[in-house]
Amino acid sequence: MSVIKIPLLFIGSKGEKNLYTLFDSGANLSCVHPEFVKDVAEAQHLGRIRKISTASEGHFIEVSYRVVLDFYINDVLLSDEFLVVPGLSEEAIIGAATLQKWRIKLNFEDDKVEVDPKVAKLQLI
Repeated sequence: MSVIKIPLLFIGSKGEKNLYTLFDSGANLSCVHPEFVKDVAEAQHLGRIRKISTASEGHFIEVSYRVVLDFYINDVLLSDEFLVVPGLSEEAIIGAATLQKWRIKLNFEDDKVEVDPKVAKLQLI
């Protein structure tokens, strides 16, 4: 199994930061580690705690916060919601929902992430 992990620039309401980001088509949602997002954006309480299952059978992580972040892939500005996951093993993870939303393609042969600039054409810069 191939893994693509690259630094991406994330931008939030409080600032910006480069985070090493794992692209994981096996993860349903995108996530960010609380330590790495605190200086970038203010997290919002979910209202109801979510229990997220992990790869370990019967193991769940409680998630209480989310954050909306902009991020760049190959100079294309994208945006999505990220769950703030305590104890996350990565700085940030781009999951399947974000991959599908923005039609992001993972090129494991060349270890590249590809996004068509046309998918973001309605965004104003």
